[in-house]
Amino acid sequence: MNPELSERQTLVRGLGLIAAVSVIIGNVIGTGVFLKARVMTCNVGSPKWVIMAWIAAGLLSLAGALTYAELTAMKPVAGGEYVFLRDTYGKLSSFLYGWMQIFIARPGSQAAAGMAFAIGLNDFLDNKLAQTLTSFHIGSMAFEITTLQLVAIVVIAIFTTLNCLSVSLTGQIATVLTFVKLALILFVAVGAFVLVSGDFVHFSMMNSGGTCEGVADSVKFGSASYTFLGGFAAAMLGALWGYDGWNNLTFVAGEVKDPNRNIPVAIIGSTILIIFLYVFAHVAYFYVLDPTTIASVSRSSSVAKVVVSLFFGGNVASMATGAAIAFFTVGLMLSSLGTLHTSLMAGARVPYAMAKDGLMFKTFGKLSVNHVPVSSVIMMGVISTILALSGSFDTLTDYVVFGSWIFYALVTSSIFIYRRKFPELARPYKAWGYPIIPVVFLFVAGWLLYTTFATDYEAIMGAYRSQGLMGDALKALAKTSSFAGTFLILLGLPVYYYFNYKGEKNESIEEL
Repeated sequence: MNPELSERQTLVRGLGLIAAVSVIIGNVIGTGVFLKARVMTCNVGSPKWVIMAWIAAGLLSLAGALTYAELTAMKPVAGGEYVFLRDTYGKLSSFLYGWMQIFIARPGSQAAAGMAFAIGLNDFLDNKLAQTLTSFHIGSMAFEITTLQLVAIVVIAIFTTLNCLSVSLTGQIATVLTFVKLALILFVAVGAFVLVSGDFVHFSMMNSGGTCEGVADSVKFGSASYTFLGGFAAAMLGALWGYDGWNNLTFVAGEVKDPNRNIPVAIIGSTILIIFLYVFAHVAYFYVLDPTTIASVSRSSSVAKVVVSLFFGGNVASMATGAAIAFFTVGLMLSSLGTLHTSLMAGARVPYAMAKDGLMFKTFGKLSVNHVPVSSVIMMGVISTILALSGSFDTLTDYVVFGSWIFYALVTSSIFIYRRKFPELARPYKAWGYPIIPVVFLFVAGWLLYTTFATDYEAIMGAYRSQGLMGDALKALAKTSSFAGTFLILLGLPVYYYFNYKGEKNESIEEL
């Protein structure tokens, strides 16, 4: 039987339009809109260019969404991008994509969301929660287990369990948490204009002397090695991380009701709404704070929280301001839970699709009595737990931004192959602006990837030239998103050849 036909008969289409929108918005809106303003201001120096970076990244995401809408409505099956790559570029490309999603991107995002909840809870409890329980060394690497990590593991376990229940229930949870995210952004942005005396003159100012904690000189405005193109590309990548997840509905497309109508509306409508909210929020930030103040915000805090702390006159001792800060902190915690929930929900469909192709263990292709790939959900939860314990998830997610956009470009380019190779497939929605919009997307994505690669290369060679030691160059390489991210993806090659060889061997046995 056709595996995709079988899939449609077993997976339940329990996600309506609101739930489908919630899957996208719930995964896209996390902490990026509240945290990235500081780094992006350091990258480009000017509020206007920060806003431009958010608009450009949003339009780029929308260009991708317009193309993805056609692909997903044409093939509304579980696994989404994995299936598109398999059909157009073969199993190797789709496996490497799935490898990245299963072992790096999704669990890294889930671990980060769990830790964001724990950090928010600790902040809410006046830092009374953070305690180191034990520490140890593995080789030259030091590790420690803290109560924050345990809290993160508990919420990962809770939402892993929830995702093992029915699709309709998980969709309802996603909807509730999505409304919390939307309310939080509006609370910060509207409150900034209503409750704080700001000044639009800030938009004509430049970052001058901001501390820019943790921002590399090569992409820090005003440094000797800075170039505008490199800085703007870095700001774009930061904004794209904030938009990351616009493609999320493709993973659960096999469980969306009336996919021909709901999928295009959900993907395109959600992306447009998110662009508006992100730009609105950042206009509010710069209305309240000048760019130097924003660039000097501690990396352990957020620009949004600083803005909220100025509500009602900025007297943190007052009941009103304290309540505003508490509301924001709790909202940020719930926003993190929403990201964790939708990421687990969508990510688990990738190993399910891979198992159907024989490129993952068979158990991950089985469904429960509630038509949920429980084994896949549990595996994602376990890997997320390991990353939360290791404390390495932030580094891993930095690495995978570069790798993700390699695959976004490949998936977008597949629309040309689908139209040429499979003209007979029904297309309830056709990409608006084809072929110009997909070409523009590919061009800008290529420019971002190349610029990131070139900037990272210069950082590696700069470390080698200044110290004259290969070890320093290797350390610099390990910190780069392009080289390290590509290396992590290529680690999947031997695993692919194992499953592919195993599949070919089983087929030979069956023929005998």
